[in-house]
Amino acid sequence: MAIIGLYVIGVAVLVALIFAIVWFVFGRGEDLPPVGRDTTLTRLPRAGISGDDVRGLVFAQTLRGYKAVEVDWALEKLAREIDELRDVVQELSGRDVADTGTMPTVQVRNIDE
Repeated sequence: MAIIGLYVIGVAVLVALIFAIVWFVFGRGEDLPPVGRDTTLTRLPRAGISGDDVRGLVFAQTLRGYKAVEVDWALEKLAREIDELRDVVQELSGRDVADTGTMPTVQVRNIDE
């Protein structure tokens, strides 16, 4: 009987120890702290990215970070490309609308007549 009691106490201590370790390592489930001042919230819209969206991107710089000149050059190139492609799409969309408005309509006769 004493062996069973020691076994139950040993298991209870082991469970309490594992619970305490998990509680201290993973926390108690509280909310995350606010984002620090040195953190940049870089975001882009899911769809419809424009050149201004790319130009507005800001990345946090760190000691072993990126060369800002190179990233700025790449972002500007992407922004120009997006703007040019949107202009082409707009031009082609306008051309399609103009083409459908001026197309002659032909009346087709029924052969059985």
